[in-house]
Amino acid sequence: MKIAPKLPGKKGDSGVTAQDNRLFMEAVLWHIRTGLPCRDLPPVFGKWNSVFRRFHRWTENGIFECLFKEVLGASDFEYALIDGTITQVHQKAAGAKGGVRITPSDAHAGG
Repeated sequence: MKIAPKLPGKKGDSGVTAQDNRLFMEAVLWHIRTGLPCRDLPPVFGKWNSVFRRFHRWTENGIFECLFKEVLGASDFEYALIDGTITQVHQKAAGAKGGVRITPSDAHAGG
């Protein structure tokens, strides 16, 4: 699925034609993935303040919400990968013996 037709700034849209929607989306994903402030964006993404202002504008106009709905609607669960980084198993399911073990304190006192 391509999201490019859903993004603003393409030919035929009113306003300025966007030249770097892909770079902007990569900057947004980098920001989300790292959790760092926009001020720490690498220079390859352009001026951090421009990215921040565009992100704010898109958020106010509901563009990200529209993209999320589009992506969720096109989900394909033919392949689902689940590993230990996102799941936890209860200790009883992992083969641990249940119950609390209490060893009397005098059991180790040999004499």
